Amino acid sequence: MAAVKIGLHIADFTYPSGPAGLADDLTRVVTAAEEAGFARVSVMDHVWQIASHGPPEHAMLEAYTTLGYLAARTERVELLAWVTAVTYREPGMLAKLVSTVDVLSEGRAWLGIGAGWNEPEANGLGLPFPPLAERFERLEEALQVVLQMWAEGDAPYEGKHYTLARTLNAPQPLQSPRPRILIGGGGERKTLRMVAQYADACNLFAGPELERKLGVLRGHCEALGRPYEEIEKTAQILLDVGEKGEHLDTFLETLRGLAALGVQAVQGKLPNVWEPERMRFFAREVVPVAATF
Repeated sequence: MAAVKIGLHIADFTYPSGPAGLADDLTRVVTAAEEAGFARVSVMDHVWQIASHGPPEHAMLEAYTTLGYLAARTERVELLAWVTAVTYREPGMLAKLVSTVDVLSEGRAWLGIGAGWNEPEANGLGLPFPPLAERFERLEEALQVVLQMWAEGDAPYEGKHYTLARTLNAPQPLQSPRPRILIGGGGERKTLRMVAQYADACNLFAGPELERKLGVLRGHCEALGRPYEEIEKTAQILLDVGEKGEHLDTFLETLRGLAALGVQAVQGKLPNVWEPERMRFFAREVVPVAATF
């Protein structure tokens, strides 16, 4: 087993103080997370709230505007969208967005990306949402575009879905050789193959299929000649230790089980994150323990 990083996923923007207090609430939450030792902070790339967190009418902020705001209010935590829907932004602009966050955060941005799934919100706001097979084609091309824009040169890119006449990107991200890339999803034939080929991290659900999914990823790495160990294994999990910490032991046992499978980081929503004691409890009882696995 190895140390497990804890990350905060901000999936809910409907706080008791309402939209007028949201900027202050977010500042307080992310600075508390940084002080508590959380490794990274993520936001969803949705334009409506998703059913697992509330009705669509609940508050949802645009991801990259929010990340820019969070970059100005933090100093150490890594920042990313968990995860960007590939069809919501053209890949040249997406590379530029992540580059901008990386420069303004002094080298703390990731690209989290996936094929996207929320057809109702896309249709609602008139965002592109082609069939699944095409979304996966676009995902692979987007990864190629981003990697090309973060490398030397400004050669054209021509794919089936995207054509860029000049892949100029100035300024380049501060991270060397580039911001890390996380691909969300556990599809065994396409998604995990793309993780092995293009990404620095995978994102899987912490469920009964996790061990098998990691085995599939290992197989793709072997087929492509990529060291499996190069890829950071992350899992989504609810950061729920109970109202007063009554589920702490169970939660830590879950983390130990994930670490035994090779998971190196978890990312999750902290219930009632606006309550200061929730973060203080994690700082005392969870983050330092997870670092010792």
